[in-house]
Amino acid sequence: MDAVVAGGRSRVAEGTPDFDSWVAARGQALLRLAYVLTGNSADAEDVVQDALSRALPRWGRISTLEDPDAYVRRMVVNAHVSWWRKFRRRESPVASTGDGAAPSGMAPEDRDALWRACLALPADQRTAVVLRFYEGLDYAEIAALTGVREGSVRSRVSRGIAVLRQELGEFDG
Repeated sequence: MDAVVAGGRSRVAEGTPDFDSWVAARGQALLRLAYVLTGNSADAEDVVQDALSRALPRWGRISTLEDPDAYVRRMVVNAHVSWWRKFRRRESPVASTGDGAAPSGMAPEDRDALWRACLALPADQRTAVVLRFYEGLDYAEIAALTGVREGSVRSRVSRGIAVLRQELGEFDG
């Protein structure tokens, strides 16, 4: 399937969505993922913009893949990893936790405490925990997304959860 460039936008042959349509459908999910990874809206938007700016010129090839969503999610994770490697010392806690609905059975103050504890995790542990429990990915998918072995992912998730349990205790939710 060849991409046709018309008016500066990529349009892919029949059967696959063009880039603009795909972004309109999946953009919010990518922003939510990036927000959970970065901890604030501005950085999340930057990470997604970086990933999408890299995906646009390659959309003709990406759109023909079996799962273009997974490919672009990997691009978002990679953009985040590049960002925190570059600006590791610039990380700072956020004042608010966003507009999302609180999980059922969890008080707002517990949700805020959980969010602050997640932000205190090292970036590799936070990424693994977010992908496992927020995105619902299994260990093999996380390993593929982050480029590390499955055993390393299990270790990062386990250590992250141990720190969260130590910091917060067990939630009854």
